[in-house]
Amino acid sequence: MSKYLLALDQGTSSSRSIVFDAQGRIVAMAQREFRQIYPQPGWVEHDPKEIWATQLATAQEALAKARLKAGDIASIGITNQRETTVVWNRRTGEPVYNAIVWQDRRAEPTCAALRARGLEESFKRKTGLIVDAYFSGTKLKWILDNVAGARAAAEAGELAFGTVDSWLMWQLTGGAVHATDVSNASRTLMLNVHTNTWDEELLKLLDVPVAVLPAVFPSSHVYGHTKAELLGASLPIGGVAGDQQSALFGQACFRSGLAKNTYGTGCFMLMHTGGQFQTSANGLITTSAAQPTGMPEFAFEGSVFIGGAVVQWLRDGLHAIQASGEVQQLAQSVPDSGGVLFVPAFTGLGAPYWKPEARGAIVGLTRGSTVAHIARAALESIAFQSAALLQAMSRDAVASGGAPVAELRVDGGACVNDLLMQFQADLLGIPVVRPQVIETTALGAAYLAGLSCGVYKSLDELAAQWQVERRFLPTLSRERAQELMQRWEHAVAQATL
Repeated sequence: MSKYLLALDQGTSSSRSIVFDAQGRIVAMAQREFRQIYPQPGWVEHDPKEIWATQLATAQEALAKARLKAGDIASIGITNQRETTVVWNRRTGEPVYNAIVWQDRRAEPTCAALRARGLEESFKRKTGLIVDAYFSGTKLKWILDNVAGARAAAEAGELAFGTVDSWLMWQLTGGAVHATDVSNASRTLMLNVHTNTWDEELLKLLDVPVAVLPAVFPSSHVYGHTKAELLGASLPIGGVAGDQQSALFGQACFRSGLAKNTYGTGCFMLMHTGGQFQTSANGLITTSAAQPTGMPEFAFEGSVFIGGAVVQWLRDGLHAIQASGEVQQLAQSVPDSGGVLFVPAFTGLGAPYWKPEARGAIVGLTRGSTVAHIARAALESIAFQSAALLQAMSRDAVASGGAPVAELRVDGGACVNDLLMQFQADLLGIPVVRPQVIETTALGAAYLAGLSCGVYKSLDELAAQWQVERRFLPTLSRERAQELMQRWEHAVAQATL
């Protein structure tokens, strides 16, 4: 039996494909960036055709690099940027508009109107989410309301909506499959997460016809088979999960109380809460975890909108560095940030603040401040935002009778930065644990695909494969850490005047 798994990891700024062996080791990887489209302030779009082209190219390239034929692959797993919304014509396969990206804020007036009608509680009770422009349902409504002919075509059953996983599956199967998994569906404001079904009342409130929606399945499930000509053979698509739930799964956080933070374009912290649906009193959302079976499982989640993207801004906006990899050296050229604090609220602030009106601020500047201090403060901002999240998560855990988070498992591109990880441990006062395979988003998708085709027999088998590369232990006194967090909260207040 084939023992290799192909993960398609479709992210916000690039498409990647990774071939894993059955032990979860990377055999080959390919990556391509694609355009970010900014039509006006607060709007972010992608070209769906470019997403598909880059994803297919990397899949073909990864197989070639691994020197494997398609027949050597047991199954394909897909993980994707969540909430990003694509609407296309079922007959032609052509998108009716660009993909509206999760960071995009154009649907805020719709959200404000729903909140003004006192409907937030209905959404929260059924979806676990707050009413925010971040989620897909209001982006879908914007397309139906603003693209000429879209609403009439949708009501006639001619259009298909999907998050990026659905769009990729449609393309991979030549239009044979229009589906999604529970973890992606739970991010739309349209899924009742208690029953894992689309909710009629919520669809009515968002004015979305049910005909556009994909079928919803567990995360580990054989969705369909790829067209043979794409990769050289028809392969099963056996696992799908939104990127953050996929990373939680790849980090082997299968039981209540285990938490991970992914340091990518944004930062996303999830803590598994088991089969119990709990709501947060601290600004977090409740989301469906990746579900190997049809049984609902949940997680608390907090999203930092601008994480690693602050380093891109230092490179492309401020021209402080020429390549992202230079930031650690520049930040380490000074002993600390010299009192500078950087709140990177370029698109508002996510959890636990939820302040869409906030904007970026650099405070604490003196004549002695240098670009190195700003770089250090930019890196530290990622840790500060993540620490605020974990503190909120631990308060919720304790309130529901659990224990505070005892360690934080980390992954994503920026977790290789030792300075950042040490500062994170110092702020949190608990170990920060980096695994040997930091591509846990793709690994989670591969694991889900491997479970559905029998490469793996159980979650215990997967948990045994998780290996630690480095453990960062806190070195700062709790008093000093608390003092730093208070200064951070003061800076946040200044960014939301």
